[in-house]
Amino acid sequence: MTGLGKFLRWDTVVGVLLIAVFLAGTGSTEGFGSTGNLSAALNDTAEIALIALPMTLLVVAGQVDLSVASMLGLSSALAGALWDAGWTFEMILPVCLLVGMAGGLLNGWLVTRVGLPSLAVTIGTLTLYRGLASVILGNKAVADFPETYSQWATHLETVPGTFIPYPIALFAVLAVITAIVLHSTGFGRSLFAIGAQEDAAYFAGIRVRRIKLLLFVLTGVMSAFAGIVYTLRYGSARADNGLGLELVVIASVLLGGIDFNGGKGTLGGAVAGVLLIGLLNNLLTLNDISNEIRVIVTGLLLIASVLTPRLIAVLSERRQRLNPPPGSGTSGSEPPGSGPPQQRPPRQRPPQERAPQERITRKAPQ
Repeated sequence: MTGLGKFLRWDTVVGVLLIAVFLAGTGSTEGFGSTGNLSAALNDTAEIALIALPMTLLVVAGQVDLSVASMLGLSSALAGALWDAGWTFEMILPVCLLVGMAGGLLNGWLVTRVGLPSLAVTIGTLTLYRGLASVILGNKAVADFPETYSQWATHLETVPGTFIPYPIALFAVLAVITAIVLHSTGFGRSLFAIGAQEDAAYFAGIRVRRIKLLLFVLTGVMSAFAGIVYTLRYGSARADNGLGLELVVIASVLLGGIDFNGGKGTLGGAVAGVLLIGLLNNLLTLNDISNEIRVIVTGLLLIASVLTPRLIAVLSERRQRLNPPPGSGTSGSEPPGSGPPQQRPPRQRPPQERAPQERITRKAPQ
């Protein structure tokens, strides 16, 4: 790939935009570049970042899960109800994770066994899980969670010697593991194969349905865990926690260059997309921009994340057609031996293949 081609890769463009936003915010907004604000900005993206990891794998495989925010809300409501009933937090956490696993299994079963499209399935379970959260907790809000866990989830407690909150440190570790799995293992190559051409992957011996089911389960478990983090970070369990968060997760993943049709993208691009949206929201908040405008910005970024890579691909293909590589046979100077092929003389059929009227019989000399 040429230097220009590397630059035109969308994940590289997102990385450049991330640096530009950081520099612009530092120069224009007081306090934006301070360690305290950066710590808060990073922690505000904790749930989005955690869910974006399995979502990246899912979209690479050509699937999507729109029920992640509702599963977050269901996990939060369940944690609040159990805490209100006198359960210890050590008992609440595995129960919420099991509920996330069950929700992921339901999504995966409907997609892989029943054969329904993931978009339609997860729109349905989006409503289902949010309704279950409302049934469990109603309009109540449960607070007063253990201070030890609550401090862990906020930006006030950071990794010693750094400004990085503990949820973001956990995300960084999981991101490294996910990157290795996606880009350096046979499992990751299977995901790209499934997203690029599912039928070909199946005939190549890849267990397509089992892998997709596993991805939905991972997404459900991580969404439930994100619900716990969300609850502890805000100190309140509510049925409407995380409402609309699925759009921000999808926007972050697609903004990072993951192809919505599957088969393309890098985890580094998805991480850059998460950080870019997080920094933009923080910068807009510091400048007293309303939440409605921030939602509009997120929507515009979602459109740009789908449209711009397509335009870059079209420009790259046009550039290759106009400037083909040497020896491709389409340039002005033709390589030796590339002229029109010479016609061979027709093959003479042997006498036994000729029709009787075509045979010549020699007459004996008189």
